[in-house]
This record gives sequence, C-alpha cells and structure tokens, in this order.
Amino acid sequence: MRNPFERIVEPLDPKQPLKKFFNLNKLEDARYARLPFSVRVLLEAAIRNCDEFLVKKEDVENILNWKVVQHKNVEVPFKPARVILQDFTGVPAVVDFAAMRDAVKKLGGDPEKINPICPADLVIDHSIQVDFNRRADSLQKNQDLEFERNKERFEFLKWGSRAFKNMRIIPPGSGIIHQVNLEYLARVVMDQDGYYYPDSVVGTDSHTTMIDGLGVLGWGVGGIEAEAVMLGQPISMVLPQVVGYKLLGNPQPLVTSTDIVLTITKHLRQIGVVGKFVEFFGPGVAQLSIADRATIANMCPEYGATAAYFPVDDISIEYLIQTGRDKEKVMCTKKYLEAVGMLRDFKNSSQDPDFTQVVELDLNTVVPCCSGPKRPQDKVAVSDMKKDFETCLGAKQGFKGFQIAPDLHNSVVKFNFEGCSFELAHGSVVIAAITSCTNTSNPSVMLGAGLLAKKAVEAGLTVKPYIKTSLSPGSGVVTYYLRESGVMSYLSQLGFDVVGYGCMTCIGNSGPLPEAVVEAITQGDLVAVGVLSGNRNFEGRVHPNTRANYLASPPLVIAYAIAGTIRIDFEKEPLG
Repeated sequence: MRNPFERIVEPLDPKQPLKKFFNLNKLEDARYARLPFSVRVLLEAAIRNCDEFLVKKEDVENILNWKVVQHKNVEVPFKPARVILQDFTGVPAVVDFAAMRDAVKKLGGDPEKINPICPADLVIDHSIQVDFNRRADSLQKNQDLEFERNKERFEFLKWGSRAFKNMRIIPPGSGIIHQVNLEYLARVVMDQDGYYYPDSVVGTDSHTTMIDGLGVLGWGVGGIEAEAVMLGQPISMVLPQVVGYKLLGNPQPLVTSTDIVLTITKHLRQIGVVGKFVEFFGPGVAQLSIADRATIANMCPEYGATAAYFPVDDISIEYLIQTGRDKEKVMCTKKYLEAVGMLRDFKNSSQDPDFTQVVELDLNTVVPCCSGPKRPQDKVAVSDMKKDFETCLGAKQGFKGFQIAPDLHNSVVKFNFEGCSFELAHGSVVIAAITSCTNTSNPSVMLGAGLLAKKAVEAGLTVKPYIKTSLSPGSGVVTYYLRESGVMSYLSQLGFDVVGYGCMTCIGNSGPLPEAVVEAITQGDLVAVGVLSGNRNFEGRVHPNTRANYLASPPLVIAYAIAGTIRIDFEKEPLG
C-alpha cells in the first residue's frame, strides 16, 4: 500500500530531486511544534514507515497526540534506522541468521537471500580481559590471549562479515562499542534509499543510550527484539512519558562530567524515571561538550530511564566535522534538521517543548564525588568518602553496610609481595581501573588523569605494586592524544599502561589479583576496594574479592591508587 503521507514528501535541495524527505512541518499540525524532540524522532519514523499494516495512521495520530495519550499506556511501533550489537549478546543473532540460511538451503532456496534488512554493526569489545598489566607489552599480551581464547568465535564472526550484506563486523582491538558508535558509526541523519531521515538505533547493550548524547535516539533491547528489527519488523513500545531535565549555570572548575552524571543519577533515581525518556534542555546544556553529554547519556540505565536524549545542536554538528565525517554530508545533516524543526538552540527558551514534568539541576551546585560502595546511585562527596566508608563498615549488611564488628574496623593483615612486606586493611585499594565507555573517551577527564599522573611522578609519588592498575581506553584516539600530549609516560610510570581496547574491568573482566593479595583479604575477611571509572559497581561484579567498589572520574582513580586506601580525606591529608 502507498504511504498515506506521501503528500509531505519533497526534495531537500531542488537541485537534487531524487534526495527527498518527509517534511513534518507540512503536516500543518500545531501539536508537532510542542512535541519533545525525542518524540519527534518517533513521529518521523512512524510517518515514513506508515503502510497501514505494520505502522498505521492511528499510530501517527497517537504520537502527534502525545501530550494527551502519554499517560494511557498506548503502544506504538518504532522502526529504528540501525541495529548495533556486541560480541556477547550479538553472536546469537549472527548464529540465527546462519541457521536461517541453512534452513533455506535445505528447502531448495537461495541461502544468500537471507540478510539483515535493517543495517547492523557488531563491535567486538567484550572478550578481552586484564591478564597482564603494569608492563609495556600488556596490550599485546592481552590481545594474544583474547584471540587464543576466542579463536572459534572470531572465525565465525569473520565468516559472517563476508557472508552477510548489510552487516559490518568491527574487529577486536578497535575500541568500546559505544565510542566506536559515537566516533564512527553514527550518522545523525541517514541518507538511504533516496530519503533523508533521523538516525536512530537499538542495541543489544544497555549502554547503547550513550549515543543519545550526540542527538541520535537509541537504547538497549533484548536479542530477540534486535533480530526482529534486523528482519524489518518494528519494535512495539509504550509511548513514553518524557521528563524534561533542565540544566542551568556552569560547572565549577574542579568538577568533571563524571561528577555531573553521578549527581544526575542519584537525582533521577529519587524522582523515578523507569520506562520514561529523559530529555535535556536549558542553557546549561550549551556548556557541555559532546563527550560530556555522552557521559551523561551513557549512565541512563543506572538512573532507570529508557533513553537520555540531547537534541542535536551546533555543537553536535561541529563534533561530526571534528571526527572526520564528510563536510558536505554534515551540511546536509544540518539543513535537514533545520527543515524538520529538529535542530536545537539550548539558549533559546522559545524552542522548549512540552514535557511530562520538568526537573532542574544547577551545574554550579555539583561537587567532586564518587558512587558506592555497592550501587551507582549512592553518590558520596569526595570530602565525605572517608567518613562514609567507615560508617558503611559497621552498618547493617545491605547496600550501604558490611556489618563488620567495631573491634575489627582497624584490622591489619601483613603479607609479602615481590620480596617486600605490605599491609592490607579495610578500605585498602586493590584494583584501580581507568575503564569503561562512560569515561575513557572523554578528553577532559582523561587528560586530567594524565596531568595528575605527571604531577604525582614529578613529586616522587608511586602506586603500591600489588594494586592492579589498568588503562583500557574507549578507542585508539584516546591513546593517540594521551601520547601526543606527553602524559602517557607518566601514566605508565604509575602502572596505568594500556591493557586493551574493550570493556574489561567495567564488566568484570578484571582478571586475577595476585595470590598474596587474595590470601590477605581472605585471612582478614577484609573489605577490599576497587576504584574504577565505570558505570556499575554491584558487589561481585568488578571482582569477587572487592566487596566495596566506587565509581569515580579517571583523575580520582589515579588519586586513590596513589593513596592506596579509600580512608583518606584529600582536603586534609596528603597523598603521600
């Protein structure tokens, strides 16, 4: 059946009549201008794919009428522009496509006709772990082990990359899925089959939401849903409520994007945003780089929302040029977004749409902080970390308690490591990892960590040799600018050598701790600590022997590694 909305199709440039788009302004419906920008993406997809079978005019009307029906649990179909997979949850999808080819062949058909209809990318980043660290060849050693352990899987995926059309496999060692998506895969506006339309994505990884920071609507789904989309089917979703999160003011000089996202996580957990979209607006957004926005969008699963959307603005457009996207295509992207009313000016309040509810955060009120010891929403100001941990030691077993008897709070266990004697106590740091898609791709915090390392080395400070330190960047770009800026050598001197390009410690691929350390922790029943620049810190996730795990910015990971303990007040006590 013909699309009932063909009347609003027109060329973006009269000189290129074959390059068309659905001009939503031609709907001449006042409700469109009041829709949240994230809902406008859902609307465009519904209009473009309307066939009165999978997507109906009734669905389009429901989305246009979002303000009225948002509370009524109305289901609408959504056909994303792309699918993104990683090698843990994505391999079964490739296996299923291979099985379908086998079935078609047995029935006498042409197996090569079985391909994804919706473009799909699979990024291999979940297989590498920290077996080697604190040595110059850590990266090569860990990658060799990764290939040895995953030979059969990688051979299968290599076959898949050649066999299937419309599917790309990004090889191991390229980077973390969400950073690769941000730097390379995301288009912001698609140019396909003669039409321009907003880029959108679903992924088989919960932190797919990171791409929302660039203005590409995306979130994580299950493997079955992802496969359905790859086969051309829409996702059925409840039309979400949209919480407007207004950012005001400017961050203080010492505050990082990590501090901001941990503050937002605690705030939104208290409000309750499960099943909802969060859309950021307000003049404070204009103060944030794309890397900062991506960090905030990345932790969307931790604050419970479905998506955490930053509409496209001029900073987003500039980022596309900075990351090497074709300038002519970027200009078409901007022209399209202007034409359909999806280009945002965060300083222009007249563009503010309707929201289900509005909450505010003054960026000037954010202070340096960590989250832990067991949940990402349990934010603790750095100035309160020592006191908070000591309170947690004696508190009843739970999210903020370890139930250690008061007379054992100062227990010390001595042990030998590499011929030297050391002591471990409650709060001793045994893992310090600059890891995860959340932070390792943000130049401000990564260079901040490098500068802190430089100052520390120049002051003669070191990290105790038994602490498992590691640096697993989001992509090779990070290594490049750390090396070119001259700080990589200082990070290496503190034990933070590059150990791989992947999720690593953040997903529990932290590798083994030294036996002597494990024995000391077990002997004293110690609450040992992991400090990581990750996004999740549930007990047992990072490592079985670190009962307390704190999420922190990369500079704070360096600081706590040097201190060797979480029981330190940086405002009153020296690092070393």
